[in-house]
Amino acid sequence: MKALMVLRVTAGLHAVVICLQPVFAGIYLDGSPGGMRMHEPTGLAIVFLGLAQLLVATIWWRAGGRWQAAAVSLLIWVGEVVQVSMGYSRQLAIHIPLGIALVATTVALAFWINRRRPAGREQVAA
Repeated sequence: MKALMVLRVTAGLHAVVICLQPVFAGIYLDGSPGGMRMHEPTGLAIVFLGLAQLLVATIWWRAGGRWQAAAVSLLIWVGEVVQVSMGYSRQLAIHIPLGIALVATTVALAFWINRRRPAGREQVAA
């Protein structure tokens, strides 16, 4: 049960931080270089949050939780690594639509995780 609670917190924080990225990009596109100074380190932090989410989701799965959380977390993390590399190489034709997909998927996963009831062995231990 503890792994699920940690996963819920991690996924929620991940979702909140990834939702800030379009705001920072908009600030930059509005003419303020401060937006890029916030966008870049936040993007790197998101990759680390995604990795933490993947690790916690894997622990939860191995403890009897749902495997889908780990699988989707893996896809999100791989997408975030690609996203950062596309941003640094200025491949905006990939960076922007991938960013939209990552925000939507990360928020959807956070909602899904927070409405899941414990499953399998973890439910018996509760």
